[in-house]
Amino acid sequence: MTRHRLTGLGLAALLLAAACSRPKETKLPEGGAQLPKPIPKPEFVLTDQYGKRFDFRKDTEGYVTLLFFGYTHCPDVCPVHMSNIASALSRMSSEDAGRFKVVFVTTDPARDDADRLKAWLGALNPSFIGLRGPIDTINAITANLGFGTSFVEDTTRKDYTVGHLAVVFAFTRDNLAHTLYPFGVRQADWAKDLPRMIDAYAPAR
Repeated sequence: MTRHRLTGLGLAALLLAAACSRPKETKLPEGGAQLPKPIPKPEFVLTDQYGKRFDFRKDTEGYVTLLFFGYTHCPDVCPVHMSNIASALSRMSSEDAGRFKVVFVTTDPARDDADRLKAWLGALNPSFIGLRGPIDTINAITANLGFGTSFVEDTTRKDYTVGHLAVVFAFTRDNLAHTLYPFGVRQADWAKDLPRMIDAYAPAR
């Protein structure tokens, strides 16, 4: 089994409800862990599965953005998280599903080349975006988010596993993550929460 770490924020803090004013008519996501202080959407540039430059902050502007750090050879957390999100999106109208950007950043760039990312993500949902870059760059991104870095757990094995974050960052259209989704969130919770994210914390018009 792959070990996963959630550092920088204690479990107790993750379970606190965010103390901020919200419009009464907006149904907020409730399946994940509400953060007492939202996390700003980070700025970084990596390469997508088609070899194109992807400016994360710029290219996700105006979208609900789900950001996950993992790897395609992961035996458990990564395929479960991503397949649950894919299933929930498939239940939505094409218009509503189109308001989302799902971004998968590999923590195993040595094995996750462009073709591998394209095939793995394409089997889940062709709209999913796979990003890769130097592992030092990836680790700097997670560190700047306030979390730990990924690591190869057994360097002597060719079929090594990678320790990595097990949470999905849910950035709403205000470019803030008010909620994190740890491993164990049910598919039913994703199906309920994703539609709510469209209007939750949306910038005033």
